[in-house]
Amino acid sequence: MQRYFLTPEAFTGDVVTLPSDVAHHIGTVLRQGAGYEMVLLDGTGNEYACVVTSLEKKSGVAKVLSTRQSETELPIDVTLAYALPKGDKVELVAQKATELGVHHLLLFESSRSVAKWDSKKVPKKVERIQKIMQEAAEQSYRAVVPSCTFLTSKQLSQQFEQYDEVIIAYEESAKEGEQSALANTLNRLQSKQRLLVITGPEGGFDTGEVTQWIEAGATACAFGPRILRSETAPLYALSAISYALELAKG
Repeated sequence: MQRYFLTPEAFTGDVVTLPSDVAHHIGTVLRQGAGYEMVLLDGTGNEYACVVTSLEKKSGVAKVLSTRQSETELPIDVTLAYALPKGDKVELVAQKATELGVHHLLLFESSRSVAKWDSKKVPKKVERIQKIMQEAAEQSYRAVVPSCTFLTSKQLSQQFEQYDEVIIAYEESAKEGEQSALANTLNRLQSKQRLLVITGPEGGFDTGEVTQWIEAGATACAFGPRILRSETAPLYALSAISYALELAKG
């Protein structure tokens, strides 16, 4: 069943006004009209089973049939801080991280990031990534659309106090044979707590960056004994989080 995200303000009663993009998709892309059933979401975890009662080219109206709380979200709030990689890897990671349950995506330039974003182009780039994440959220039956923010490395460390745990994917930990930090961190986490996962660009993090983050309270972790690509590490982490907190405890 097709799913669409609307603003929370759209749900003030049993009748919902459909925005133009949703009305266009239903009528033009799906070739449906009155009587079409779908799921609307308010982005806060509520799902509304609805039926279209009227549809025009750029507008429409739906009736709410039932409401329920979604059960598709991770039990903890996960933020991914992803150091800018080369090419379009950031779009791939944004899409797949959304499918895997991330709640927030923080993009930043680490000292070894080859890619640099022109400050004038940041808003448009973030807007595109946000659109990719919304589409991925609808496709993967998410109940919320993750947020995307661009910030500096310094701003990143200033946010550590907002989280219950902060972990860094650090290849030197893998080379040294460290194997327990990630598992120990996930075992400590309780439902509704907040976790920040920091992963690096091609070439990994500078030692000075990692030292600074550890002094600020982060834990350096190996993501297994192998060295992962920049686009693989975030997805490894989210998969491990899902297994530890959803499947293993299920």
